[in-house]
Amino acid sequence: MSSKVSHGIKQRKKANDVFITPLELAKNHINMIEYNENDLWLDPCKNNGSYYNQYPSDCQKDYCEILEGKDFFEYQGNPSIICDNPPYSILDNWFKKVIELNPRVYSCLIGVGNLTARRIEWFKNAGYGITKLKMLKVWKWYGMSYIVVFEKNKPSIIDIDRKVYK
Repeated sequence: MSSKVSHGIKQRKKANDVFITPLELAKNHINMIEYNENDLWLDPCKNNGSYYNQYPSDCQKDYCEILEGKDFFEYQGNPSIICDNPPYSILDNWFKKVIELNPRVYSCLIGVGNLTARRIEWFKNAGYGITKLKMLKVWKWYGMSYIVVFEKNKPSIIDIDRKVYK
């Protein structure tokens, strides 16, 4: 990505949260998640199905897609696993909804700068630990990204020190 394009993304006035995950990356992301047969997988922002269509065939699956009138913020199911590339402009509310749904595993693809101490602590306070973290680059996207796997009742591989050193 050229510097001109990346600066254009940073300076935009209106958020555009539609960034389709490449199929190969979605599959690699899904493969990072340990699951049980018959788990219910949720794709909260299905779009073209790059995640949904590649979820394990021996599991149940459900989805939300705002363009189809199925709003994630109105979802009332009990998913075991939520795996997504969430909309960054509403990430705080998105994470709060994930925590409310209380899946056993939540895994997301997010920009490096979006994995903040505050957000990690929200998940920690809800009983989740980060069990896997992978850094990667998608050619058309701005900056580096992480695949983060949060698991309920598991210790985190990341420790946060809130002391301010001088």
